[in-house]
Amino acid sequence: MATQIVMDSTGDARYQFAPDEARETSEAERRFRQLTSTGFTAAARTATGDLRFVRSFDPTVHETLFFPRLVGG
Repeated sequence: MATQIVMDSTGDARYQFAPDEARETSEAERRFRQLTSTGFTAAARTATGDLRFVRSFDPTVHETLFFPRLVGG
């Protein structure tokens, strides 16, 4: 199972999908595109626990985190 974690001001939401299931993968890709097009930054967690920024959907990534834009004042 792969997981997409969406961070926001209320905490986080987690969405799991099976990369070998076409319907679930399609929904995960749609979510990735929707979030990144509205300003979220996507980062994949590496095997060592570090994060690397990603700009395209990869269903083989075990965990992808989405961070909202920072709003300053």
